[in-house]
Amino acid sequence: MFSLGKDTFRLSLQGGWVCYHCDMAGLQNNTPVPDELRLRSGGQTLVLTYPALGEVALTAELLRVYSPSAEVRGHGQGNEVLQVGKEDVSITGIEPVGNYAVKLIFSDGHDSGLYSWDILNEFARNHTQLWQSYLDRLEQAGHQRKV
Repeated sequence: MFSLGKDTFRLSLQGGWVCYHCDMAGLQNNTPVPDELRLRSGGQTLVLTYPALGEVALTAELLRVYSPSAEVRGHGQGNEVLQVGKEDVSITGIEPVGNYAVKLIFSDGHDSGLYSWDILNEFARNHTQLWQSYLDRLEQAGHQRKV
């Protein structure tokens, strides 16, 4: 267990950090902050609980291929790098970053993306469209996901 100001984090039985009594904000002051973060299915899924949205499950693969890191997003518009072969990736760790983000650590060694509350909220609200866009980009590039 550790604290960041008034926020208390405890390691959940599912292996993720859970924030109780979180009073953290994203980069935008009006961004909803999840009440709870937890890993499920051996790190294959990150579950976020929001007051307005309820529980939202995001796959590790989605979070990995949309990592907010320079390795994935590049250094500007049009420099994005399509991530392939991430079907079996899992989240092996979650670390708080200041009071605005978490760093997700993935089984493939990737750990340079800082997932702000803003980004996680965007993913929670748009995960279906983001996933379809990823599948479309894979197809356009001639790649297929392993099933």
